[in-house]
Amino acid sequence: MAERRTPYEIYWEILVYCRTPRGFTAIINRCDLNSKTGQEYLEFLVAKGHLARIREGDRVSYQSTPQAAEYIALFSSLYQKLFDTSPGFRL
Repeated sequence: MAERRTPYEIYWEILVYCRTPRGFTAIINRCDLNSKTGQEYLEFLVAKGHLARIREGDRVSYQSTPQAAEYIALFSSLYQKLFDTSPGFRL
């Protein structure tokens, strides 16, 4: 049985994946989220300033902000200390 991810792991996955601009569909597919849940996570990260919404004409993409680097580093460090391994995410 696969272990359920915490919201913190999902935030980390999204932020790491969005180091380069990514579209909504790519994010939810890569991070294995449904559309509704994915939208909630993205909106939360945008509201916190960790993710920027980039509009190019009709196209919208998301990219991690410099502020997200601190969260990524802190989460990775905490995870490493707790589990003696890096967070698992297939990039």
